[in-house]
Amino acid sequence: MTTEQTAAATPTPTSRAAQPQPRDRRRGWLSFLRDVLIIVLVAVLVSFLVKTFLVRSFYIPSGSMESTLMVNDRILVDEITPRFGGYGRGDIVVFRDPGGWLPPRAETERSFLLEGVDWTLSLVGLAAPDSDDHLVKRIIGMPGDHVVCCNAIGQVTVNGVPIDETDYVQRPTPDSPASGEPFDVTVPENRLWVLGDNRYSSKDSRYNQDQPGEGFVPVENVVGRAFLTTWPFDRFGMLDFHRDVFGGVPEASDEPVEDPTDAPTDAPPEAPAENPLP
Repeated sequence: MTTEQTAAATPTPTSRAAQPQPRDRRRGWLSFLRDVLIIVLVAVLVSFLVKTFLVRSFYIPSGSMESTLMVNDRILVDEITPRFGGYGRGDIVVFRDPGGWLPPRAETERSFLLEGVDWTLSLVGLAAPDSDDHLVKRIIGMPGDHVVCCNAIGQVTVNGVPIDETDYVQRPTPDSPASGEPFDVTVPENRLWVLGDNRYSSKDSRYNQDQPGEGFVPVENVVGRAFLTTWPFDRFGMLDFHRDVFGGVPEASDEPVEDPTDAPTDAPPEAPAENPLP
């Protein structure tokens, strides 16, 4: 009878190098956190560059542009396209106060934490802390334009051509003129004449003619052209510049066209011209 002796199983020695060490795990977490930090910094930098040079976000603090823009709407403003192509009649623009358009604003004490959060969110376009220092209106007159209100049927005329603003101007009644305040201006070089769509509740160019800028907005004060409503979601969409409204307006250098609605209907025949005295 044979007996076999079975040796007790002995554990195979494991190399220390094959086991994860606390130091390696710590390095892994540090690498992960470093990568996350780099991604966040790059995202913030890109957002900052986009916000500074391409697109900015603003909110609407007043009802001067209703019903095109409503109170607390969030909009995006294109900063770069107008710099190459310029602005045009009908554009909705955001601009810095030319001086005296906005009432003095009382400074409120804010905590350092709140200021920091607001500043951080503004970098990525999620907050617009300087919206209260800017205004938003529609361009009606470009440099050189002769803008008058109103003709016999209550329309604004630009270079002698009446413009039909019924698609976007809000007024008390359908028969109300396009402006309750008459005006007759020629827009200087590098200036704009702007009006709010809520024409009877907008302190725009008409009501700032006693200010140093005489109601005109320097082109250099314009931040950019608003093009998109982003909030609330049910109002998300592109903004309409109504360029067709101004399609028949000649350039300021062209011969002005007489507005037929201003011509008298029962004018007496014109007297023959007298010979000049010798």
